[in-house]
Amino acid sequence: MAAHPGTSSSSFPVTSAPAVLAHATHARAPRGLLRLCVLLPLALASLLAACGGSSGGGGTSSNTLVFGAPVSLTGSLSHEGTDTLNGYKLWAETVNAKGGIKVGNTSYQVQIKSFDDASNPTTSTQLTRQLITQDKVNFLLGPYGTTATLADETIAQQYKIPMVEGNGAAHSIFAKSNPYIFGVLSPASEYAKTMLQAALALPTPPKTVAIISANDSFSVEVANAAKAFADSNNLKVTYFQQYPANATDLTTVLTALKTSNSGGVPDMILGSGHENEAIVTMKQAKQLGINAKLYGFTVGPALPDFITTLGGDSNFVLGSSQWTPQVKYQGQDVFGTAPNFEQMYKAKYNVEPSYQAAESAATGLAFQFAIEKAGSIAPDKVRDALANLDVMTFYGELKFDASGANVTKPMATIQIQSGQVVTVFPSDIANAQLKYPTPAFGSR
Repeated sequence: MAAHPGTSSSSFPVTSAPAVLAHATHARAPRGLLRLCVLLPLALASLLAACGGSSGGGGTSSNTLVFGAPVSLTGSLSHEGTDTLNGYKLWAETVNAKGGIKVGNTSYQVQIKSFDDASNPTTSTQLTRQLITQDKVNFLLGPYGTTATLADETIAQQYKIPMVEGNGAAHSIFAKSNPYIFGVLSPASEYAKTMLQAALALPTPPKTVAIISANDSFSVEVANAAKAFADSNNLKVTYFQQYPANATDLTTVLTALKTSNSGGVPDMILGSGHENEAIVTMKQAKQLGINAKLYGFTVGPALPDFITTLGGDSNFVLGSSQWTPQVKYQGQDVFGTAPNFEQMYKAKYNVEPSYQAAESAATGLAFQFAIEKAGSIAPDKVRDALANLDVMTFYGELKFDASGANVTKPMATIQIQSGQVVTVFPSDIANAQLKYPTPAFGSR
């Protein structure tokens, strides 16, 4: 597949009114903002196409590589999806500012072509197909979330277009013998493990834990791994329960959890889901008077909206993180180090980078190194280069096993302290000590 001319050289092409709403700002979309494209019938691909493509750089020259990405800019995953797109754009703009991607004597500018999938996996799949067949993108960057990634990777395989993703961690993504999928992030089994390791390293660690999870593939896989780790480390699981993904009321689950520890609250509550569910858990735990010694969530605490929404109630909450600004990697990439990426991201978006933004930027780096290593933009040759990639970046090592998963990079544990996210585990990168136990609601 050749590079594709004819795309707008503007960073934010005005293709429709929804496009202006979806892409007129780099900042995170306010909670509850309903863009017009959400109302369009999902079955009409032509109307979906009007929901706002964006360009992260590049121009109309044939020396442009177009990377397609369906992302969640509206719906339940809009905060995570916005950070994902921000990471893609920062990578593209940084690469372009440094001369582009070098292939022999040719330098290619990078362009990001994105559409809002409204947090709907079916829509994400339709848009992935459109990006390949209509927009003629060269390569694919992943959507946000395991469910959408599971669906979209089948399209990548069908058309033999490599997809590098950073926001789907479930083992099921890499268990399909699909040679065109590569994930830069640590696997789902590590999400809860890192928080439990941090808790068990305390001088007086928790002795009991309740594990609740959404019923999507990623969350269930994380919860099962958490229970197995707890059982093997003498941490008693007093409650283990799933709830519907995107739940807005967890009163029944939390009421049962409240007395699961011999009639009392377990020492630790571990939630496996996404940001909205983590926020609901904290709000309703407060309403029900559930004062655990420690709270931890797989997704949520790393995102700025978690603190903004919960205020002081977010303090002391743990989160698992694929990356923090404290990691000490010396990268060979355009960002080089975690602090440098943090500085560049804050300068552009006026907010601390979440790990979702960092891992999304890393997907672009994987492509960049693979294309330059292949000395070609042919999808099959780039795919082969990805399969054999081994490079250190600001985000960590990018090296894929036979399934396309990255099993070499560890995760970290973060905690919110005084309204700020700090790294508390492992000790060699921590910039703060884990605060424990958590004061009761109203005393934080």
